[in-house]
Amino acid sequence: MAYVAVTGGQEAIARANELVGCYRLRGSEHSLDVKQLERQLRLLVDRMMGEGGLYAPEYAALALKQAEGDPAEAAFLLRAYRSTLPRNHYSRMMEPSEMRVIRRISSSFRDIPGGQVLGPTYDYTHRMLNFSLRGESAADIAAAMQPFMEDTLDGMAEYSAEGDSRYSFKKVADLLREQGLMAQVRSTGAQEREEEPFDITRQKLTIPASRSARLQSLARGETGAMTALAYSSMRGYGVVHPTIGELRVGYTQVHIPHPFRQAGEAGEDSGDSVYIGEMLMTEVETINSFKQDSESGNVQFILGYGLCFGQNELKAIAMAILERSLETKGAAPAQDEEFVLLHIDSVESGGFVSHLKLPHYITFQSSLDRIRQAQQTQMTRRDDKQSEGPQAKPKEEKTDANDRAKAERESGAVSSIGI
Repeated sequence: MAYVAVTGGQEAIARANELVGCYRLRGSEHSLDVKQLERQLRLLVDRMMGEGGLYAPEYAALALKQAEGDPAEAAFLLRAYRSTLPRNHYSRMMEPSEMRVIRRISSSFRDIPGGQVLGPTYDYTHRMLNFSLRGESAADIAAAMQPFMEDTLDGMAEYSAEGDSRYSFKKVADLLREQGLMAQVRSTGAQEREEEPFDITRQKLTIPASRSARLQSLARGETGAMTALAYSSMRGYGVVHPTIGELRVGYTQVHIPHPFRQAGEAGEDSGDSVYIGEMLMTEVETINSFKQDSESGNVQFILGYGLCFGQNELKAIAMAILERSLETKGAAPAQDEEFVLLHIDSVESGGFVSHLKLPHYITFQSSLDRIRQAQQTQMTRRDDKQSEGPQAKPKEEKTDANDRAKAERESGAVSSIGI
């Protein structure tokens, strides 16, 4: 494609940027507080962190404020900011099975160890507008929070007495593995755990991609695009239509190697690490159709896996479906690795579509030249045909005169018979 540098209209561009600020604030006496956006638009903030590839709730809220709530623009801002940050440490391998759960359900089993923990969800609510939220006051907020504050204080006392076991649960997939209904996890050796995964932020994604590259691409994919592709597979344009073995939302601890540890002094599992915080994550494990294991010969269920920042259950489910779908062979869109991985990225797809608004003068000028040349060729051929036309015209006129005379005679004969 051809582009030209825009050198004129710089003042107009500057004014357009100023106008964005005007439209963002017009009709408002107070600016939106970033902390309020972070706390009260948490699901949108979680989605932006996932698509931006940066776990920073405050910065995600700031990006949403700057982008006037446009998810694509906010994800672009986060991704651009992320590219400027230095990489100081690599975290230890995280264990979602040990997360501090706030929500955990299974649609495959009614009774699971620890029970179903519904947690914060809209799954069981009526989709009706709550008009009382228009006049929500500080007193209403305090009244809504008071019961949960009391439960939190009681829970903290029990938590300190019982330890982490009250908030961590055994995974449903592990129960199936114990019964021989699902393949065992093979990547348990220290050497396998030390293998560095593919980094899509520093290496160009190539097709076919490794599983780590696929999971990274899916983890920061656009929620709507992934949902559409997963839905297509479930409707028949694919072979994956799973049930959810377990969906869990919770906080996972993040550790980094001790900064003063000497190289080779301690391994991955030595515990020589520093706790730096925790991240809210959503993990989904789906149970798909069964097949015969090539090594053991046993018939076992196949697992699909999804993991993303924050509470974004729709994306995690779609990720588990697509992750499994890409392992199958077929001609469906959801089974095409290149089609899926290169089209779910909101920054890539949105940027390429949006760039059509930028100057394409040379590109369009070439199209104008081609269509004018085609029109000129067409006119030349038409003129050539017209120049050859008069030589054959008298013969055509004579034939037409004979046809009219014959028609008049036949008409007169019919009239005579009628009389």
